[in-house]
Amino acid sequence: MSDFPKFVEFREEGPREGFQIEKKIHPIEERIELIDMLSETGLKRIQVGSFVNPQKVPQMADTAELFKRIKRVPGVRYTSLWLNDKGFRKALAAHQVDIDPRLLFYPSDTFSRKNNDASSIEMREKQREWVKLYKQEGHAVDTAYVMTAFGCNFEGPIPQQRVLDDFRFILDLCTEENIPLPILVVADTMGWGNPEAIKRMIGALRDMKPDARIGMHLHDTRGLGIANLYAALSMGVDMFESSVAGLGGCPFAGHGHARAAGNVCTEDAVFLCHELGIRTDIDLDKLIAAAVCAEKIIGSPLMGRVMHSGGLDKYRKAS
Repeated sequence: MSDFPKFVEFREEGPREGFQIEKKIHPIEERIELIDMLSETGLKRIQVGSFVNPQKVPQMADTAELFKRIKRVPGVRYTSLWLNDKGFRKALAAHQVDIDPRLLFYPSDTFSRKNNDASSIEMREKQREWVKLYKQEGHAVDTAYVMTAFGCNFEGPIPQQRVLDDFRFILDLCTEENIPLPILVVADTMGWGNPEAIKRMIGALRDMKPDARIGMHLHDTRGLGIANLYAALSMGVDMFESSVAGLGGCPFAGHGHARAAGNVCTEDAVFLCHELGIRTDIDLDKLIAAAVCAEKIIGSPLMGRVMHSGGLDKYRKAS
Protein backbone atom coordinates (compact mmCIF):
# COMPACT_ATOMS: atom_id res chain seq x y z
CA MET A 1 0.00 0.00 0.00
CA SER A 2 1.42 3.40 -1.01
CA ASP A 3 1.77 6.11 1.61
CA PHE A 4 1.92 9.27 -0.49
CA PRO A 5 2.59 12.55 1.31
CA LYS A 6 -0.09 15.24 1.15
CA PHE A 7 2.43 17.94 0.24
CA VAL A 8 5.80 17.75 -1.53
CA GLU A 9 8.57 20.37 -1.44
CA PHE A 10 10.68 20.80 -4.55
CA ARG A 11 14.07 22.50 -4.31
CA GLU A 12 15.08 23.81 -7.73
CA GLU A 13 18.71 23.26 -8.77
CA GLY A 14 18.58 23.99 -12.50
CA PRO A 15 20.33 27.38 -12.46
CA ARG A 16 23.32 25.83 -10.71
CA GLU A 17 23.40 22.16 -11.64
CA GLY A 18 22.04 22.88 -15.08
CA PHE A 19 24.65 25.32 -16.29
CA GLN A 20 27.72 23.96 -14.51
CA ILE A 21 27.97 21.06 -16.96
CA GLU A 22 27.57 23.11 -20.16
CA LYS A 23 30.75 23.67 -22.15
CA LYS A 24 29.48 27.09 -23.20
CA ILE A 25 29.33 29.85 -20.60
CA HIS A 26 25.89 31.34 -21.19
CA PRO A 27 25.36 35.09 -20.76
CA ILE A 28 24.46 36.14 -17.25
CA GLU A 29 21.40 38.02 -18.54
CA GLU A 30 19.89 34.77 -19.83
CA ARG A 31 20.43 32.98 -16.54
CA ILE A 32 18.94 35.91 -14.63
CA GLU A 33 15.85 35.69 -16.84
CA LEU A 34 15.46 32.00 -16.05
CA ILE A 35 15.89 32.50 -12.30
CA ASP A 36 13.38 35.35 -12.31
CA MET A 37 10.85 33.17 -14.14
CA LEU A 38 11.38 30.34 -11.65
CA SER A 39 10.81 32.81 -8.81
CA GLU A 40 7.23 33.32 -10.07
CA THR A 41 6.28 29.63 -10.17
CA GLY A 42 5.65 29.00 -6.48
CA LEU A 43 8.99 27.30 -5.86
CA LYS A 44 10.26 28.27 -2.43
CA ARG A 45 13.96 27.44 -2.84
CA ILE A 46 16.13 28.07 -5.90
CA GLN A 47 19.83 27.25 -6.05
CA VAL A 48 21.24 30.20 -7.98
CA GLY A 49 24.84 29.02 -8.41
CA SER A 50 27.91 27.75 -6.62
CA PHE A 51 31.00 29.20 -4.98
CA VAL A 52 33.57 26.72 -6.23
CA ASN A 53 36.95 26.82 -7.95
CA PRO A 54 36.42 28.91 -11.12
CA GLN A 55 39.28 27.11 -12.84
CA LYS A 56 37.45 23.80 -12.49
CA VAL A 57 33.91 25.12 -12.99
CA PRO A 58 34.25 28.40 -14.94
CA GLN A 59 30.50 28.42 -15.63
CA MET A 60 29.95 29.43 -11.98
CA ALA A 61 32.60 32.15 -11.80
CA ASP A 62 29.98 34.94 -11.84
CA THR A 63 27.72 33.54 -9.12
CA ALA A 64 28.26 36.55 -6.84
CA GLU A 65 27.11 38.85 -9.65
CA LEU A 66 24.02 36.69 -10.20
CA PHE A 67 22.99 37.19 -6.60
CA LYS A 68 23.28 40.96 -7.03
CA ARG A 69 21.07 41.10 -10.11
CA ILE A 70 18.21 38.62 -9.66
CA LYS A 71 14.75 39.88 -8.67
CA ARG A 72 13.84 38.44 -5.30
CA VAL A 73 10.29 37.32 -4.56
CA PRO A 74 9.22 37.36 -0.90
CA GLY A 75 9.09 33.87 0.56
CA VAL A 76 11.61 32.42 -1.89
CA ARG A 77 15.04 31.38 -0.61
CA TYR A 78 17.95 31.89 -3.02
CA THR A 79 20.73 29.48 -2.12
CA SER A 80 24.15 28.39 -3.34
CA LEU A 81 26.48 25.41 -3.24
CA TRP A 82 29.98 25.29 -1.76
CA LEU A 83 32.35 22.38 -1.27
CA ASN A 84 34.83 23.78 1.25
CA ASP A 85 35.38 26.47 3.86
CA LYS A 86 36.59 28.97 1.26
CA GLY A 87 33.41 28.56 -0.77
CA PHE A 88 31.28 28.98 2.36
CA ARG A 89 33.09 32.22 3.20
CA LYS A 90 32.44 33.49 -0.33
CA ALA A 91 28.74 32.71 0.08
CA LEU A 92 28.65 34.60 3.38
CA ALA A 93 30.28 37.61 1.75
CA ALA A 94 28.07 37.65 -1.35
CA HIS A 95 24.92 39.73 -1.74
CA GLN A 96 21.87 38.32 0.06
CA VAL A 97 22.67 34.62 -0.22
CA ASP A 98 20.21 32.52 1.77
CA ILE A 99 22.61 30.21 3.58
CA ASP A 100 21.49 26.57 3.74
CA PRO A 101 24.32 24.79 5.58
CA ARG A 102 24.89 21.26 4.35
CA LEU A 103 27.03 18.26 5.17
CA LEU A 104 28.52 16.11 2.40
CA PHE A 105 29.43 12.42 2.57
CA TYR A 106 30.96 10.18 -0.09
CA PRO A 107 30.80 6.39 0.08
CA SER A 108 32.81 6.45 -3.18
CA ASP A 109 36.39 7.42 -2.37
CA THR A 110 37.21 8.04 -6.04
CA PHE A 111 34.32 10.45 -6.52
CA SER A 112 35.16 12.22 -3.28
CA ARG A 113 38.68 12.87 -4.53
CA LYS A 114 37.44 14.08 -7.93
CA ASN A 115 34.72 16.31 -6.50
CA ASN A 116 36.41 17.57 -3.32
CA ASP A 117 40.13 16.79 -3.60
CA ALA A 118 39.84 14.75 -0.41
CA SER A 119 39.28 11.10 0.46
CA SER A 120 35.90 9.98 1.72
CA ILE A 121 37.35 9.53 5.23
CA GLU A 122 38.86 13.01 5.13
CA MET A 123 35.52 14.43 4.02
CA ARG A 124 33.80 12.68 6.93
CA GLU A 125 36.12 14.34 9.39
CA LYS A 126 35.81 17.71 7.68
CA GLN A 127 32.09 17.64 8.45
CA ARG A 128 32.90 17.97 12.15
CA GLU A 129 34.74 21.19 11.32
CA TRP A 130 31.87 22.37 9.11
CA VAL A 131 29.35 21.90 11.91
CA LYS A 132 31.49 24.05 14.22
CA LEU A 133 31.96 26.64 11.47
CA TYR A 134 28.22 26.82 10.80
CA LYS A 135 27.56 27.20 14.53
CA GLN A 136 30.19 29.94 14.74
CA GLU A 137 28.40 31.87 11.98
CA GLY A 138 24.98 31.35 13.58
CA HIS A 139 23.59 28.74 11.19
CA ALA A 140 22.06 25.32 11.84
CA VAL A 141 22.73 22.44 9.47
CA ASP A 142 19.89 22.23 6.94
CA THR A 143 20.63 19.05 5.00
CA ALA A 144 23.08 16.14 5.05
CA TYR A 145 23.84 14.33 1.80
CA VAL A 146 25.25 10.91 1.03
CA MET A 147 26.37 10.98 -2.61
CA THR A 148 26.50 8.10 -5.11
CA ALA A 149 24.13 6.25 -2.79
CA PHE A 150 23.37 3.45 -5.27
CA GLY A 151 26.41 3.24 -7.49
CA CYS A 152 29.44 5.02 -8.88
CA ASN A 153 30.78 5.10 -12.43
CA PHE A 154 34.30 4.79 -11.01
CA GLU A 155 33.80 2.16 -8.29
CA GLY A 156 30.69 0.27 -9.37
CA PRO A 157 27.77 -0.68 -7.08
CA ILE A 158 27.82 0.92 -3.64
CA PRO A 159 26.77 -1.46 -0.84
CA GLN A 160 23.75 -0.19 1.05
CA GLN A 161 25.53 -0.78 4.36
CA ARG A 162 28.29 1.65 3.33
CA VAL A 163 25.66 4.32 2.73
CA LEU A 164 23.93 3.57 6.02
CA ASP A 165 27.28 3.87 7.82
CA ASP A 166 27.53 7.46 6.60
CA PHE A 167 23.98 8.22 7.72
CA ARG A 168 24.74 6.66 11.11
CA PHE A 169 27.79 8.92 11.38
CA ILE A 170 25.51 11.91 10.69
CA LEU A 171 23.10 10.87 13.43
CA ASP A 172 25.93 10.41 15.91
CA LEU A 173 27.51 13.74 14.93
CA CYS A 174 24.23 15.60 15.48
CA THR A 175 23.90 13.97 18.91
CA GLU A 176 27.49 14.84 19.85
CA GLU A 177 27.13 18.46 18.76
CA ASN A 178 23.63 18.81 20.19
CA ILE A 179 22.20 20.10 16.93
CA PRO A 180 18.82 19.33 15.32
CA LEU A 181 18.81 16.47 12.84
CA PRO A 182 18.91 17.86 9.27
CA ILE A 183 17.05 16.45 6.31
CA LEU A 184 18.80 13.22 5.30
CA VAL A 185 19.24 13.35 1.53
CA VAL A 186 19.88 10.22 -0.48
CA ALA A 187 21.69 11.36 -3.63
CA ASP A 188 21.72 9.15 -6.72
CA THR A 189 24.48 11.28 -8.19
CA MET A 190 25.26 9.07 -11.17
CA GLY A 191 21.87 7.53 -11.90
CA TRP A 192 22.39 3.99 -10.63
CA GLY A 193 19.19 3.72 -8.61
CA ASN A 194 16.06 1.76 -9.49
CA PRO A 195 12.63 1.84 -7.81
CA GLU A 196 13.18 -1.24 -5.65
CA ALA A 197 16.62 -0.06 -4.52
CA ILE A 198 15.09 3.32 -3.68
CA LYS A 199 12.44 1.69 -1.51
CA ARG A 200 14.97 -0.56 0.23
CA MET A 201 17.19 2.41 1.07
CA ILE A 202 14.34 4.52 2.42
CA GLY A 203 13.03 1.57 4.42
CA ALA A 204 16.46 0.97 5.96
CA LEU A 205 16.81 4.65 6.84
CA ARG A 206 13.37 4.63 8.43
CA ASP A 207 14.33 1.59 10.49
CA MET A 208 17.46 3.44 11.64
CA LYS A 209 15.70 6.74 12.45
CA PRO A 210 11.89 6.58 12.16
CA ASP A 211 11.35 10.30 12.77
CA ALA A 212 13.97 11.54 10.27
CA ARG A 213 12.82 13.61 7.31
CA ILE A 214 14.21 12.02 4.15
CA GLY A 215 14.90 13.85 0.90
CA MET A 216 16.01 12.62 -2.51
CA HIS A 217 18.41 14.04 -5.08
CA LEU A 218 17.71 11.98 -8.19
CA HIS A 219 19.28 11.91 -11.63
CA ASP A 220 17.52 10.71 -14.76
CA THR A 221 20.76 9.46 -16.30
CA ARG A 222 19.30 6.18 -17.52
CA GLY A 223 15.63 7.11 -17.75
CA LEU A 224 14.52 5.97 -14.29
CA GLY A 225 14.30 9.38 -12.63
CA ILE A 226 10.50 9.66 -12.50
CA ALA A 227 10.09 5.96 -11.69
CA ASN A 228 12.50 6.40 -8.78
CA LEU A 229 10.69 9.54 -7.66
CA TYR A 230 7.38 7.65 -7.70
CA ALA A 231 8.93 4.90 -5.58
CA ALA A 232 10.13 7.48 -3.06
CA LEU A 233 6.72 9.16 -3.02
CA SER A 234 5.12 5.80 -2.28
CA MET A 235 7.36 5.58 0.79
CA GLY A 236 6.23 9.00 2.00
CA VAL A 237 9.26 11.09 0.94
CA ASP A 238 8.21 14.75 0.73
CA MET A 239 11.33 16.64 -0.42
CA PHE A 240 13.05 16.38 -3.78
CA GLU A 241 15.84 18.29 -5.46
CA SER A 242 15.21 18.65 -9.18
CA SER A 243 16.09 20.75 -12.21
CA VAL A 244 13.78 22.60 -14.58
CA ALA A 245 13.66 20.96 -18.02
CA GLY A 246 15.88 18.15 -16.71
CA LEU A 247 18.96 20.38 -16.84
CA GLY A 248 22.24 19.51 -15.28
CA GLY A 249 24.53 16.92 -13.87
CA CYS A 250 27.87 16.64 -12.16
CA PRO A 251 30.91 17.50 -14.32
CA PHE A 252 33.04 15.06 -12.31
CA ALA A 253 30.75 12.03 -12.63
CA GLY A 254 32.61 10.39 -15.49
CA HIS A 255 29.70 10.22 -17.94
CA GLY A 256 30.72 9.90 -21.56
CA HIS A 257 28.07 12.39 -22.70
CA ALA A 258 27.12 15.59 -20.87
CA ARG A 259 23.41 15.24 -21.65
CA ALA A 260 23.37 11.81 -19.97
CA ALA A 261 23.66 13.35 -16.52
CA GLY A 262 20.45 15.39 -16.25
CA ASN A 263 18.64 15.73 -12.94
CA VAL A 264 15.08 14.53 -12.57
CA CYS A 265 12.92 17.11 -14.32
CA THR A 266 11.04 19.52 -12.03
CA GLU A 267 7.96 20.10 -14.18
CA ASP A 268 7.58 16.37 -14.93
CA ALA A 269 7.83 15.60 -11.20
CA VAL A 270 5.35 18.35 -10.30
CA PHE A 271 2.95 17.06 -12.96
CA LEU A 272 3.17 13.56 -11.47
CA CYS A 273 2.43 14.88 -7.99
CA HIS A 274 -0.57 16.84 -9.20
CA GLU A 275 -1.93 13.79 -11.05
CA LEU A 276 -1.59 11.81 -7.80
CA GLY A 277 -3.48 14.49 -5.87
CA ILE A 278 -0.36 15.68 -4.02
CA ARG A 279 -0.13 19.42 -3.37
CA THR A 280 3.04 21.31 -4.36
CA ASP A 281 1.82 24.95 -4.45
CA ILE A 282 3.64 25.26 -7.79
CA ASP A 283 2.03 26.74 -10.92
CA LEU A 284 2.73 24.10 -13.57
CA ASP A 285 2.09 26.42 -16.52
CA LYS A 286 4.59 28.98 -15.24
CA LEU A 287 7.10 26.19 -14.60
CA ILE A 288 6.63 24.93 -18.17
CA ALA A 289 7.28 28.47 -19.45
CA ALA A 290 10.53 28.53 -17.46
CA ALA A 291 11.51 25.15 -18.92
CA VAL A 292 10.91 26.45 -22.45
CA CYS A 293 13.10 29.43 -21.58
CA ALA A 294 15.84 27.06 -20.38
CA GLU A 295 15.69 25.12 -23.63
CA LYS A 296 15.95 28.35 -25.62
CA ILE A 297 19.02 29.39 -23.62
CA ILE A 298 20.75 26.01 -24.07
CA GLY A 299 19.91 26.02 -27.77
CA SER A 300 19.07 22.32 -28.13
CA PRO A 301 16.20 20.01 -27.07
CA LEU A 302 16.14 19.23 -23.36
CA MET A 303 14.93 16.10 -21.60
CA GLY A 304 11.67 17.34 -20.06
CA ARG A 305 8.45 15.76 -21.34
CA VAL A 306 5.68 17.98 -19.97
CA MET A 307 7.44 21.12 -21.24
CA HIS A 308 6.84 19.84 -24.78
CA SER A 309 3.34 18.41 -24.35
CA GLY A 310 1.79 20.62 -21.66
CA GLY A 311 -0.31 19.49 -18.72
CA LEU A 312 -3.83 18.07 -18.83
CA ASP A 313 -5.87 20.81 -17.17
CA LYS A 314 -6.67 22.64 -20.40
CA TYR A 315 -8.00 19.43 -21.94
CA ARG A 316 -10.05 18.63 -18.88
CA LYS A 317 -11.59 22.13 -18.91
CA ALA A 318 -12.42 21.80 -22.60
CA SER A 319 -14.20 18.45 -22.25
